[in-house]
Formats: sequence, structure tokens, C-alpha cells
Amino acid sequence: MTTRKITLSAAALLMVAALAGCSGNTSSTSSTSSSAAEAGSSAADTSAADSSAADSTASDSTASKLDTDITVVSREDGSGTRGAFVELMGIEQQNEAGEKEDMTRGDAEISNSTNGVMMSVAGNVDAIGYISLGSLNDTVKALDVNGVECSVADIKSGDYVVARPFNVCYQQAKLDGNAAAKDLIAFIESDDGQKIIADNGYIAIDSTGAYAPSGVTGAISLNGSTSVGPIMEKLCEAYKALNPDVSIDIQQTGSGAGITSATEGTCDIGMSSRELKQEELDAGLTEMKIADDGIAVIVNLENPIENITSDEVMKIYTGEINNWSELG
Repeated sequence: MTTRKITLSAAALLMVAALAGCSGNTSSTSSTSSSAAEAGSSAADTSAADSSAADSTASDSTASKLDTDITVVSREDGSGTRGAFVELMGIEQQNEAGEKEDMTRGDAEISNSTNGVMMSVAGNVDAIGYISLGSLNDTVKALDVNGVECSVADIKSGDYVVARPFNVCYQQAKLDGNAAAKDLIAFIESDDGQKIIADNGYIAIDSTGAYAPSGVTGAISLNGSTSVGPIMEKLCEAYKALNPDVSIDIQQTGSGAGITSATEGTCDIGMSSRELKQEELDAGLTEMKIADDGIAVIVNLENPIENITSDEVMKIYTGEINNWSELG
């Protein structure tokens, strides 16, 4: 009797142990399944977050324009850069009388210098302007025009359409009467002068050979384009290093003023960032190209667009396009 009770008790203990083991395995399996589910959920959350981030990045990368009104910045009347720009971009159009007229919108912000345009654009995310390529710096961004970069190579090839000459003009008799002024012209045309032009981001013309200092003395006065002015200052600085007894005065008042000064004889050499008109040549001036230059269409560094078409530029400057979102 005692033996049977012990046997039954042992069997009972074995059954309890077996049930406990089963219970433990079930709990372990449940815990594992729960962990796996949590891990899967976490992975799904991470994947969703990554996908959301990717969508956000894609959205940011495809943002191509602002949705704000455009601030148009232009140069003053008489500016050679403005004259070339409105002609090349089709902003100069025939009026009802059949005459060519600058159709730049009346609410454009007008600046009297290249630096003024850059400052206006650099300080306003909604602004657009135009300047000489040689004056371009990292405070603003130059747009591609019709898919072509504003670069020396693309201007030389003719692929970049917004390009113009840098010219000087003078009365031949007045130049002949000033040995120093005539010698400066010879220096600008020489290998030395054209190297300075190329080294400063402008496009050199065919040079006339090496320059030999002549030991001239005297004074030279120049007046005109604020686009030609910066490179002319570098040319004159190099010239004076070779001819220290020559004094040079440069006034940057705009192409129109420079041409007028040369015509009236109040300066020896006028500077122009456009070709002279026939009536200006007929007034007794001789014109000489010293370099070629591109006109960069510039926007604020925070403006996301990189390219613009000639037609869009024309429509912005004539008032047909008023908001950045209207660009194609």
C-alpha cells in the first residue's frame, strides 16, 4: 500500500514537471514571436521613415522655382551693358511708330553700376539682373541661358548667345596728339595687354606682338563703361608699371557718357561695352575692340533655378512674366 502511494506520487510529480516544461516552452515561443513581431514592426517603421525621407529629398531636388514675384534689376539708360542686353534678348522691340524701343518694364529697379546690380541681386532672393561675365563673383549665381553656360569657352564657340564687345573710342587727331594715350592703345593691343584681358576672365582678341616700353611721359584721361572699367584699371596699372612717368585718370560713368566725352574731346579715350552707333561714328570717333565679353544673367544664391531661356528673360523684362512659378 505504501509502495503504491509512492509510485502514484512519483507519477504525479512527473506530470507536474511535464506540464511546467510545456508551459515554459509556450512562454518562450510566445516571447520569441512577440520579439520578432516588434522587430518587424520596427523595421517597417524604419523603412517607412526612410521612404518618407527619400520622398522629401526627391521633392526638394525637384523643386525648380520659387513661387514669389520677381524683382527685376536693370541698368540705367545709356549703359552699354543695358543696350547690348535689351538688343540681344529681344527686349528692344518696334513700337507703334515702327521705331526700336527699349521695352524694359517700368517697375524695374535701376542701378547705375555693375556692382550695384550685384548688390541688389545678392540681397534679394526674388531678384534677377545682368552683369559682365568678367565682373561675376561668388555673391550671385549666373544662370545657363538656353542650356548653355556663360563661360569663356561657350562665348568663343558662339554657343552662348548673350555676348558683346568691349570697345574704346577716340578722336584720331586727339589721340595722335597725345603720345602717352597712343602708346596705351598700343599696349592694350599687344601680347602683354591681351594676356591681362585673358587672365581676368575676358576673351582676348588677336594681339599685335610684344610691347616695348617707349619711355613716354604725359597724362591720359579715360571715361565710360562701368563694365569695361575694371579691366581697364588692370591694363592701366600694368602699363604704368612699365611707364612710371605717365599719369592716368579713369572715370566710370557709363558707355553713353564715355562716348559723349570722347566726342566732345573732354577725355582722350572713351570706354564702351557696346558697338558704337553709326551716328556716333559719324560724329568723328574711331572705334576699336579690345576684348569680347559675355553678359551673365544672375540670380540670388538661394534661388533654385539653374537655367532660363532667352524668351523667358525677354518676358520677365517686358512684364509678361511676373512670378518665378510661371517659368517653364
